[in-house]
Parts: sequence; C-alpha cells; structure tokens
Amino acid sequence: MTIQAATPYLILNGKAKDAIELYRSALGANVEAIQRFGDMPGSCPEAMKERVMHAALRVGKALIMLSDGGPDGGATSGGGSVCVALDLDDEAELRRIVAALSASGKVVQPVIDAPWGALFGAVDDTFGIHWMFNCSKGQG
Repeated sequence: MTIQAATPYLILNGKAKDAIELYRSALGANVEAIQRFGDMPGSCPEAMKERVMHAALRVGKALIMLSDGGPDGGATSGGGSVCVALDLDDEAELRRIVAALSASGKVVQPVIDAPWGALFGAVDDTFGIHWMFNCSKGQG
C-alpha cells in the first residue's frame, strides 16, 4: 500500500457555513462538493437539515474537507490537536492570507524570515483551526 494523499478534515462544531465563506475569501477556496444532513434519505431532525454533513474545498492544488460534525456539533470520536500547514509559492499571497485569517482570529506567529530560508507565519482562525504558512524566499 502506498499512501496517495493526506487530506485535513475539519470538524467545525456547527460553524461550517461560516468557515466556508472565510476560506473562500482568505484562501481563495473553491467548493467542489457540499452535502447537508437533510440531503440524505431517511429521517433527519429538523435542526440538522441545513447543517453541513460534508464539504470538499479546493485550495490551489490541495483538498480540505470539513463538516459541522455530528448531532452534538463535535466529531464522532475524540482526538488531539491538528494544524493545517500550507506551502505557498507567493510571498504576497502568504501575507494576505495571514492577514485575512487573523482579522477574526489570532496571530500565533507573525510572518518572519525563518532560519530554514522561508517566510513563515501561523494563525488560529476564528473557528479554532490552527494554520501554518510557509513560502521559500525569493518566490512570488
């Protein structure tokens, strides 16, 4: 078996719709697919019908999936902390994304000239998702 890709799957505790709009604006994400709980055959509590069961967003060449989570708003199983790391090829775009996500979130690491020869910054967005951004110097 060879792993073909690793795709972050964000559980957003009932805030998927808002997250999709932020990621469209900040990351230039394109929605490739979205299914709501009410789209599934069978009974669904009225309060769940408009919640996002699954969404797939394309960010450049990368895929990010997300959901509102289960009926309690959370993931169906416990877990630890995860950070989504994006590698960019444009310094100005890295700075723009960090500014856009941190406008409603929190800067964890301002954009710096990192010792590994890149620009680097980190943000916790308004939904509690941790993001790290890297761009080799001299690109973009």
